[in-house]
Amino acid sequence: MSDTIPQVPHDPEASMYGPVTDWATDFDHADPDYNRHAHEIWADLRETCPVAHTDRYGGTWLPVTHADVTRIAYDTEHFTSRSVVVSTGEQIAEAPIGGAPPITSDPPFHHHARRLLLPPFAPKKIDPWEDDVRSLCHELIDAMLDGTAGDADLTVDAAVQYAQHIPVNVIARMLGFPLEDADLFRGFVHDVLEGVNHDPAVRMAAFERLDAYLDVQIQDHVDNPRDDLTTFLMQSTIFDQPLSHEHVRGSIVLLLLAGIDTTWSAIGSSIWHLAGTPSDVGRLQAEPELWPTAIEEFLRAYAPVTMARMVAQDHDFNGCPMKKDEWVLLPFPAANLDPAEFDRADEVHIDREVNRHAAFGLGIHRCLGSNLARLELRIAVETFVERFPEFELADPAAVRWSVGQIRGPRELPIRVLRRA
Repeated sequence: MSDTIPQVPHDPEASMYGPVTDWATDFDHADPDYNRHAHEIWADLRETCPVAHTDRYGGTWLPVTHADVTRIAYDTEHFTSRSVVVSTGEQIAEAPIGGAPPITSDPPFHHHARRLLLPPFAPKKIDPWEDDVRSLCHELIDAMLDGTAGDADLTVDAAVQYAQHIPVNVIARMLGFPLEDADLFRGFVHDVLEGVNHDPAVRMAAFERLDAYLDVQIQDHVDNPRDDLTTFLMQSTIFDQPLSHEHVRGSIVLLLLAGIDTTWSAIGSSIWHLAGTPSDVGRLQAEPELWPTAIEEFLRAYAPVTMARMVAQDHDFNGCPMKKDEWVLLPFPAANLDPAEFDRADEVHIDREVNRHAAFGLGIHRCLGSNLARLELRIAVETFVERFPEFELADPAAVRWSVGQIRGPRELPIRVLRRA
């Protein structure tokens, strides 16, 4: 099936912009140094320039305090959600649906589009996935161990061989898509969410490639109805009318891309932290009751998602003259690290009990898949620690972080010292 989909070249040198000269006045979320050093960049901006600006991408703002991120996230009058990925050639679909509803929808349409997707992501629908996810994690680790000597150290890539496979498998099965298309899904994530600084023509080709694939899948569901999330969307109604093809396809775009990249990034970041903090691994093994608070702390400290808004009308925001159709990045991870909001915000404490983090967003677009993401993250990290009781970063300099608005390790070499 994938042979029928037009291919888009992957060119890491295709950026339209040069290196960043100043993070306060010329930042670029697609610069490789941004996600690699995000915590340090945000901390510095918080002290010197809490709302940074760049002329790149047609003008983009970057608030880094919890208060500013929260204020913008809840302000649907001055900021529109009609496009949420800052790029050189973002497709901005017409209101009210947007390109990936409900995340690209504004009120009042947003309320109805979001309500449609709440039932399939309720706890009673997500909890039964636990055994399948756990089995998948063990299968992935078994594959890493296949053919290795039991008493020798082992080097694995916890991102490529482990984290990236888990949400891909789950989302594909939920949507009723072929599991053998996993590489295609990872390609879509790269094209749409990481290739944000490529030439607009390349961006357009990426969206066309994704749309073509989804059109094939939707038609297959027309021809062969079955019980899955794609059929659920096709049979749903809004205002007593069936969802349009664009609405169905756009919602699948949201579920496919956001459901994959955010979760594998959170899994990888959590394993990265534990690989560098053996004392936390030891505590979790000795005190397994800490797992719930540990997972929430990993979500706070290593939240993967930066969302975006567009300025709906010219206005002054805290002395910043924001112009209509400029972008505003909302780095929820930066908000989570604001010392004005969290005690010892820059430290990871796996027993932190008061933890009202913003890892799943703030405002009307708070992640509707949070139940699934938490389940996948918890099981994936628990299983990794269970099977690999002692592990460390094989080479900290070899860790490669993503680019763009989703932050997580794309390559994560781990040396396993002892295995269960």
